[in-house]
Amino acid sequence: MAAVATAFPSGRASLGVKLADTRDAVQAGADEIDMVIDRGAFLAGDYSTVFDQIVQVKEACRRADGTSAALKVILETGELNTYDNVKRASWLAILAGGDFIKTSTGKVAPAATLPVTLLMLEVVRDWHRLTGERIGVKPAGGIRTSKDAIKYLVTVAETAGEDWLVPHLFRFGASSLLDDVLLQRQKLATGRYSGADYVTLD
Repeated sequence: MAAVATAFPSGRASLGVKLADTRDAVQAGADEIDMVIDRGAFLAGDYSTVFDQIVQVKEACRRADGTSAALKVILETGELNTYDNVKRASWLAILAGGDFIKTSTGKVAPAATLPVTLLMLEVVRDWHRLTGERIGVKPAGGIRTSKDAIKYLVTVAETAGEDWLVPHLFRFGASSLLDDVLLQRQKLATGRYSGADYVTLD
């Protein structure tokens, strides 16, 4: 079970509220916590505040038995303005202990884009080469068709490697994608394809 915490989607509550929100969710049985970084602090160059908040939320994910809920850190890439900022935020989230880096809440446009996801995949690939640790990536928002999803899957395989093509390392956050996947499965089962269904991925 996953839960959004830390004043989703704004991320602008006090640290005390964010930590209490996280602890309550973990105690209620959440296996995963989604936190949103404070983009105001990040864009102001206050990286230490963003880092420290992730560290403390990660600690709040710990259960009494010593295990932890996984922490997904939402960067809200649509508000970060530049690719350099996305890369910096990705590294910051990983260094602070995030188990997953996620593009967006789905509340801000643009949400997930292929170039931003590629950049995040490059960061987790480089982190793995440095440390041996695998960090997950989740593009969320704006992925609506199976053809779009395939482009992302190919990018994952070619950038981070096929080892990332598992649910605990790569996921889509796109509720509208499910409808199209189910439609494509139905078409496969019935053989009812039109010429338009065979559009290439170029």
